[in-house]
Amino acid sequence: MPEIFRFFGIMIRMFFEDHEPPHFHAQYGAASAKVSIASRELTSGGLPPRILALVREWATLHEAELLDNWARLRAKRPPFRIPPLE
Repeated sequence: MPEIFRFFGIMIRMFFEDHEPPHFHAQYGAASAKVSIASRELTSGGLPPRILALVREWATLHEAELLDNWARLRAKRPPFRIPPLE
């Protein structure tokens, strides 16, 4: 599962050939969650509230890049890294 981003101890990954709808996996310590790209809602798992807020803010700013990475992975192409929050 390629890592596309890491910030403040949060790791964001996507799987090759993962199922629809487009989403990413966020991990922070022992907590992990699957997050919808379109809605930024959790589809499984959980994260601490402050971490979830950071993940949602970052995903909102980088929705286009996340969707592009989703398409790249589905086409068996490597993803590109996405910049952190500034």
